[in-house]
Amino acid sequence: MTRLGTTVDPRTPEHAKARTAALERIAALDAEHAKALDGGGEKYTARHRGRGKLLARERIELLLDPDTPFLELSPLAAWGSDYPVGGSMVTGIGTVEGVECLVTANDPTVRGGASNPWTLKKALRANEIARQNRLPCISLVESGGADLPSQKEIFIPGGAIFRDLTRLSADGIPTVAVVFGNSTAGGAYIPGMSDHTIMIKDRSKVFLGGPPLVKMATGEESDDESLGGAEMHARVSGLADYYALDEHDAIRQARRVVARLAHRKPHQDPPAAAEPLYDPEELLGIVPPDLKTPFDPREVIARLVDASDFDEFKPLYGPSLVTGWATLHGYPVGILANAQGVLFSAESQKAAQFIQLANQRDIPLLFLHNTTGYMVGKEYEQGGIIKHGSMMINAVSNSRVPHLSVLIGASYGAGHYGMCGRAYEPRFLFAWPSAKSAVMGPQQLAGVLSIVSRQSAAAKGLPYDEEQDAGMRAFVEAQIESESLPMFLSGRLYDDGVIDPRDTRTVLGLCLSAVHNAPVEGARGGFGVFRM
Repeated sequence: MTRLGTTVDPRTPEHAKARTAALERIAALDAEHAKALDGGGEKYTARHRGRGKLLARERIELLLDPDTPFLELSPLAAWGSDYPVGGSMVTGIGTVEGVECLVTANDPTVRGGASNPWTLKKALRANEIARQNRLPCISLVESGGADLPSQKEIFIPGGAIFRDLTRLSADGIPTVAVVFGNSTAGGAYIPGMSDHTIMIKDRSKVFLGGPPLVKMATGEESDDESLGGAEMHARVSGLADYYALDEHDAIRQARRVVARLAHRKPHQDPPAAAEPLYDPEELLGIVPPDLKTPFDPREVIARLVDASDFDEFKPLYGPSLVTGWATLHGYPVGILANAQGVLFSAESQKAAQFIQLANQRDIPLLFLHNTTGYMVGKEYEQGGIIKHGSMMINAVSNSRVPHLSVLIGASYGAGHYGMCGRAYEPRFLFAWPSAKSAVMGPQQLAGVLSIVSRQSAAAKGLPYDEEQDAGMRAFVEAQIESESLPMFLSGRLYDDGVIDPRDTRTVLGLCLSAVHNAPVEGARGGFGVFRM
C-alpha cells in the first residue's frame, strides 16, 4: 500500500502547543493582510466611492466568473517599508469566461494609484508569471503614473513594464487593458501596448501629458477630454478598441473580449480527485514552534496529496530528504521534502537523480522546505559535500519542468538554493507563517561573528570585551531573526505570499492548474557537468 499513515494525535500537549502558536502567527498575518485590504484608508475609500467608482477588488470580483477562486499574489508587498502594504496594486490569478488569467488592478485609493518602487516590483513579478505560464493578462488601470518623489527608483527600471507587455503579445499571450480613470504619462503606454483596450465614457483619461504640462511645454490650451478622453480615443485617435458607458459595462466588455480569445490550454484539466484521508486542520499542529525540533514531512504530504497516496522514492537512502510521486488535484507531481533539516551527500545525490527522473517524465516538482543547509565539518568536506550539493543545485538550476516551492519550516543557506528558492525561479513560491529563511540561523550567525572578532583581537594581542561581545550577539540575533521572518521576506517579494497552512492544497491546486496553461516539458539533457 502506498497510502500514508499518520501518527498525529491532535489531543497531545505537543500538538496543542504547536497549533496555538500557529494560530497566533495566522492572526498576526491576517492583521497585516487587512492593511492591504484597507487600501488608502477610510477617508480615501469614501472619496473614491463618492465619485461613483468601484474599488480595485470589487472590479476584480465582477470580472471573474461567479463562485471561482482568486489566487492573490504578493499581498504583503512593501511590508516593513515606508510605503503602504500591498504596493498600491492587486495582482493574482482568476478565471474569466473559463480562461485562467493574470489580473492586475491599481488601487486608486492609495495616492491615486501612483506607482512606487514596490508597485513596480509587484507588476514585474505578475508579468513574469503571465509569461512563464502563458496566462492572458488583464490590466485594470487607474493610476496617475509614477509616485514622483520616488521617481529615481522607478523611471529607469519602470520601462520593463511596457517591454513585458509587448513581449507577451509577441509570444501570443493576449493582453487586455480596461481604463477606469487616469492612465497618464508613462502609464498611457499600458493601454497603448495592450492587444485590446477598453475605455469608459467621461472616466478614462489617457494622455502623455495633461493640460498643465501641455501648457508649459507648448503654450497650448486644452482640456482632459480633448487630450485623452474615452470618446476622443474611440472616435479620433483609435487608441480605444471598445467604448464603455460605465464601469460595469467596461467589465462586461472585458469578459466578452476574453470569451473571444479562443485561448485554450494545451493540457486538459484532470478529473476530480479524491481528498486526502486526513484533516488539513491538523497541519497547524505538525510544525513545532521551535524549528530545531524535527518533524516528519510525510505528515504534511499526507494532508496535501490526493487520497494521501504517495510512492516514496529511495526511502532507505538519504533519509533526511523525502522524495516521491503523487497527484495533487489530479495533477502528477514529484515531491522533495526535508525531513531532519540537514542535507548530506546521499540526500543531494538522491535529489539530483529524482529531479532528472521528473524531467524525463515531464512531471512538475514540489519542494517543501525545512532545511538548515548542507552539512559542514571535516568528515563531510572530505566526503565530497561540496560536489554533491553542487550536483543537486545543478539539477535544480537546469530542470525545465515547473517548480513549486513552499517554505514550511527553516530554509537556510545553500539548502534554500538546492530546494529551489526564489533565485532558482520556481513558478510559484509560498511560505507558511512558521517559515524562516536566511543565510544561517540567528544564533549561528551571531556566533560566527563573535568567533571572528575574538580571533581578530587575539591576532592583534588585544583584550576581548566580553560584555561588548554579548551585546553584539544579542543585537545580531535579533536583527537576523526579524529579517528571516516570512512577512519581512514577503514584503520584499521573495515569495508570492504567506499562506494559512490549511489552504496549501487549494493554493497548490490553483498553481498546478495555472502552470498547465503552458507546455510541461522536462530537460532531456543539458544538466551541465555533474562532479562524480
